[in-house]
Amino acid sequence: MKPIHLVPCVGGIVAASVFAVAGANDDAKPKTASPIYGVTVPDKYRQWELVAPAEEAEPLNELRAVLGNVVAIKAYREGTLPFPDGTFLAKLAWKHVQSAEFESASIPGTATTVQIMVKDSKKYAATGGWGFGRFVDGKPADEAQHETCFACHEARVQGHDYVFTRYAP
Repeated sequence: MKPIHLVPCVGGIVAASVFAVAGANDDAKPKTASPIYGVTVPDKYRQWELVAPAEEAEPLNELRAVLGNVVAIKAYREGTLPFPDGTFLAKLAWKHVQSAEFESASIPGTATTVQIMVKDSKKYAATGGWGFGRFVDGKPADEAQHETCFACHEARVQGHDYVFTRYAP
């Protein structure tokens, strides 16, 4: 029998999702879960509030938007660090293109990734309390890409609970 995992979602409502028993075997993990962390793309994440937009220079050449669930937004607004368990952040990324209608405007082109960070200080204790997921076309990136997630955050943003994005009021 698979346990039910309760996940905080938009509006503070808790949604249930079924996850395989940890350690059973790799085939028991949801196929859409990230390797290493087992993070999935939350339902209705596109309805979360905007934390901040960003532009990534070459070589990625992307426009990005970071969204947060209600737990994340409350923590940002109140200046709460470390972020509380139940914080979810979603980074959406698109290729950066020039608008055909307005020459000086940059707009999103082709979608590149959706990246998820989940705060669970017990489950992800070895990685600063954060689980990571990187998804391309709805499928998780390979394990090698996920192995770089925490190392990059740890090297650059320890003083902000391993989160790069600052709130844009």
